[in-house]
Amino acid sequence: MGQAHDLKPADISDIIQMALSDHVPFATIEAEYGLREKEVQALMRRELKTGSYRAWRKRVHTFGTRREMYK
Repeated sequence: MGQAHDLKPADISDIIQMALSDHVPFATIEAEYGLREKEVQALMRRELKTGSYRAWRKRVHTFGTRREMYK
């Protein structure tokens, strides 16, 4: 699919759901939508409230440092 600006609202919603899930790695999002981790982060920053985005990043970072393959 490609860039975040080419996505439909339904696709953006699906990506957010996938990113918020603790069970879906960034590689899966990239395979389905063509967005790399940094692009997903930018999309999340744009679409979520500031506090929600920070909590999500903290959770991804915390779990990522505990597990070898988290996201």
